[in-house]
Amino acid sequence: MFSSSALLSLVGIAAAGEILWDGRLTNYSDASFLADWSWSNQVGPFQYYIHGSGSVDDYVAVSASEYKNPADTATHGIQISIDDTSSWNGQTMMRTELIPSTDAAINAGKVFYHYSIQHTETDPPTQDEEHQICFFESHFTELKYGLDSTNTLHWMANSESQWNVSLEAGVWHNVAYGIDFDAQTVTFYHSTGVDELTLTAGPVSATTSSDGADWHLGVLRLPASSGASGVKESWHFSGVYIEDGELTISIAGASGGLGAGATTAAAASTQAVASKVAASSSAATTLQTKVKTTAAAATSTAAAECKVVYA
Repeated sequence: MFSSSALLSLVGIAAAGEILWDGRLTNYSDASFLADWSWSNQVGPFQYYIHGSGSVDDYVAVSASEYKNPADTATHGIQISIDDTSSWNGQTMMRTELIPSTDAAINAGKVFYHYSIQHTETDPPTQDEEHQICFFESHFTELKYGLDSTNTLHWMANSESQWNVSLEAGVWHNVAYGIDFDAQTVTFYHSTGVDELTLTAGPVSATTSSDGADWHLGVLRLPASSGASGVKESWHFSGVYIEDGELTISIAGASGGLGAGATTAAAASTQAVASKVAASSSAATTLQTKVKTTAAAATSTAAAECKVVYA
């Protein structure tokens, strides 16, 4: 029997879940680096080729304050916009999307795709046009908005709505897709504002297929039956990264840097420690334990809060 909270004494620094890819743009003060991106010059953590005919600042903006969930300890957030110039390759759909640029194994084993999303009262989304948000090209998991001409955000798995919520202006929705590429399942974790992620839906059986370069951070808007509206809308994204190991439930985000095995100086003083604890033999696969550790740099011990999450 495990209590929902226990104080543990830890000596030294324990290993956390590994950040496979980091899209939090800590080292970028604006989006101008995307203007230099090409297939022969793939600068930055994103591929940038799905957008309209305008300049970068028509579609993507980076800010240390305006577009970031205040609970996120990363330095910057991202605004992604679409308008009547956002047709890509002459298509009738409007789209602006960023794709992780990495050789890391973000499409293997059990991984977690993190991001937070909101819109504000400035350039809100249209309700009568379908929006595909943060999707894989095979659409085995994604968010959708505008499916039923209401102000409803849906989590989709295998093209079916598994969960939905009213999408109110100014409310941050924190999301993690828990994808098990081996077991062919996807799980949805969600919270709002500063609250920690909780298991919200799933796991759902899905055709979890990815080549590692087909997860689209951004928005694809399909025209309504009456035609495309062409209006500008903007979405904010924060805390974008992919990790393996254990799920980081804090919206402050996982410590560590870009790439396999990367660490930062901050990780030496503040560590997130994840641990699975086996339950009884009849429930061994239903219990996950999250251990969160805060260590002082001047000491060799730390207090950790142990939380039990039932899947």
